[in-house]
Amino acid sequence: MSNWNLPNAITVVRILLAPLFVWMLLADDGQDGWLRWAAAVLFIVAIATDGVDGALARRNGLVTDLGKLLDPIADKVLTGGALIALSILGELPWWVTVVILVREVGITIYRFVVIRQGVIAASRGGKIKTIVQSVAISFALVPLWTVFGDWIYWVDGVLMTAAVILTVWTGFDYLWQAWKGRRAKRALA
Repeated sequence: MSNWNLPNAITVVRILLAPLFVWMLLADDGQDGWLRWAAAVLFIVAIATDGVDGALARRNGLVTDLGKLLDPIADKVLTGGALIALSILGELPWWVTVVILVREVGITIYRFVVIRQGVIAASRGGKIKTIVQSVAISFALVPLWTVFGDWIYWVDGVLMTAAVILTVWTGFDYLWQAWKGRRAKRALA
């Protein structure tokens, strides 16, 4: 099976859209103008393709190790760019961005370290975390406060808090499962 298939192409496009999205968001400079709305829509469309490429790959038997590796990287590039840009704009505390990125980069580095033993696919908890992060970031990006008023900041805060909690919890769970797996391998040796 070729690594160059439609699901993997969609994943690569998601990676390539990230710099454009970040540029649009920063170019708006917190003015909540058309660039902000366009950046938010681009993010939502790009992050939604995460489910599309995975479903296409599973349905058509196109799941590849490259896809398993690139898919979480695409998510991290897109969400990481959004978090950093929101922090640069002063709309998201830097500690939130740092906590999420440390977990995301740490787990990605771990996946590369153990790649000789096989590609580690995302866990169910990791997939839920990605969905919650995507929803929280989408709410933070779309300037709904211009339509509904300032109370929407409370909704943004609740969603981002849930994303941070899930990010930390799934990071610890991931490390715990990896530690248990290594212990089990040593016991069998």
